[in-house]
Amino acid sequence: MSEDVTRGWQRPSIYDVARQAGVSHMTVSRVLNGHPNIRETTRDRVLAAIDEMNYTRSSIARALATRRAMRIGVLVDGPVQYGPNSTLRALESAARDVGYAISAFSISEDEESQIDTGVVELVTQGVDALCVIAPRASSLDILRRQTTGLPTIVIKAEPDAAWHTVAVDQRAGATLAVSHLIELGHERILHVAGPLDWYDARERQEGWRDALTAAGLPVVAPVAGDWTSDYGYRFASTYDFDHVTAVFAANDQMALGLVHGLCQRGFSVPGDVSVVGFDDLPDARHFLPPLTTVRQDFAALGELALKHVIDAIDGEEDGLQHDVIEPRLIVRASTGAPRP
Repeated sequence: MSEDVTRGWQRPSIYDVARQAGVSHMTVSRVLNGHPNIRETTRDRVLAAIDEMNYTRSSIARALATRRAMRIGVLVDGPVQYGPNSTLRALESAARDVGYAISAFSISEDEESQIDTGVVELVTQGVDALCVIAPRASSLDILRRQTTGLPTIVIKAEPDAAWHTVAVDQRAGATLAVSHLIELGHERILHVAGPLDWYDARERQEGWRDALTAAGLPVVAPVAGDWTSDYGYRFASTYDFDHVTAVFAANDQMALGLVHGLCQRGFSVPGDVSVVGFDDLPDARHFLPPLTTVRQDFAALGELALKHVIDAIDGEEDGLQHDVIEPRLIVRASTGAPRP
């Protein structure tokens, strides 16, 4: 196709159809993908707009019409961890629903310097925007030195002076977990934190501290873990729990290791020590005992992140935005009243 023909291409985009039908672009996408939970009147209005505008779902046509690659570049920090991995899958699903593709570049915990390589690789693919999932402070320090000219969204639980940010409210989730333990009567609540280079780990630790302080309870010195079940097991195998009746672990994997280590030493969970996790792994309900934990809605997070990405691409973000999703406490059998 010649450059002149490309320049004159006027085929409507999904956003044009949405405006014509008076609905969101997500609704148009759901109609196109046959989602069942769409009112018939809405479906008919969208289909009529599609017919009127002679809209096709061709990705090439959309890219030509909008001057976009219809592709979002995603940097994933710590991709082997459950949270980052689940967020990426949710973002991919939300993007696919509206005709965008995802190009992902993963950065392992021992390859912080790879963030430069990742940015270059994604930018050279002609992506329309960047999204950064589960960043560590050290990784963002490197990213701050980059100048891409692209809209950038960072999935981070606190606002940032440089980028749009979205997240599940990590501090609120930790506060829910610790408040639950306090309501059960616990007064000595230990926190096994994640690595404090991770923003999520910092926010969860601050939520634990906030809840204890608000209740006038002592703050036991937190312990810095590494997200793994092995760490939780090793810690529980040697720690003196005589002055602690409950543990809030920064993720479910460490909670699993804690329960294993405690039980192997003859402690009852929750009879002697209550344990709360964070994330609500799919298997958390099958731990022995089933784990009380904080659930993050990754599907909603993916949709929210995508909305902000597309709004930023469209130039519809007014200043730097920060948006959060509230987590939920899931109470199971790993928590109970403290021992006498």
